[in-house]
Amino acid sequence: MTLLSININKIALLRNSRGRNYPDVDAFAARFLDLGAAGITLHPRQDQRHARYSDVESLGQLCQQRGAELNVEGYPAPEFMDVVYRYRPAQCTLVPDAPDQLTSDHGWDMRKDTALLQPVLAGLKAAGIRSSLFVDAGIGDADLALAKQMGADRVELYTEPYAETYGTPQNDAVLQTFADTALRAQRAGLGVNAGHDLNLQNLGKFLQIKDILEVSIGHAVIVESLEQGMDNITRQYLDIIRRAVQA
Repeated sequence: MTLLSININKIALLRNSRGRNYPDVDAFAARFLDLGAAGITLHPRQDQRHARYSDVESLGQLCQQRGAELNVEGYPAPEFMDVVYRYRPAQCTLVPDAPDQLTSDHGWDMRKDTALLQPVLAGLKAAGIRSSLFVDAGIGDADLALAKQMGADRVELYTEPYAETYGTPQNDAVLQTFADTALRAQRAGLGVNAGHDLNLQNLGKFLQIKDILEVSIGHAVIVESLEQGMDNITRQYLDIIRRAVQA
């Protein structure tokens, strides 16, 4: 069954805008877990404009207490990896973000980035931390094989192209590209996660793709919760996932 991980960066952004611990990131994470989310995702960027490295420690403790998973995303800069190795989240998703990048917008170039990724993936494996690499739909078989060879456990499909075309005549073809990529990744021995701009409207169709292990959803969850309430929104996401399993 696909697991729902809530990205709470936007809660951290609100907190940082006022200079004190309000809203409390840990309290919101705990509430999402109480409502049935399987895990929490945190993406501390290098400028820490929303999620902070200190959040990794407290959220890791929270998830451990609740039997949930913490997925920490980010660019593998030395300070980021120091935090990951210190607090050992269940999963570390490596994302090719530039320091000033507004949001993630592309996957890794496996051959170009081999020298960067290979030692990091080896370090994560030695630390017992599951690794995932952010990738574009349509990535080639050779690149997927290289990801596996370098030691990656999973890939996370960057789903904005799917979300952008949702509701248009092009969407079926785009979804097929994602489905083909997921299948090829699985055949290469990689687990498949997905995330970026998935929401209540487009998630159900996306989960027609078989054996997606985890979806990470943040921005949409927070916006939809403002409109309809956290409890209602979280239940709707979990219902979409349950119905996808039964289909």
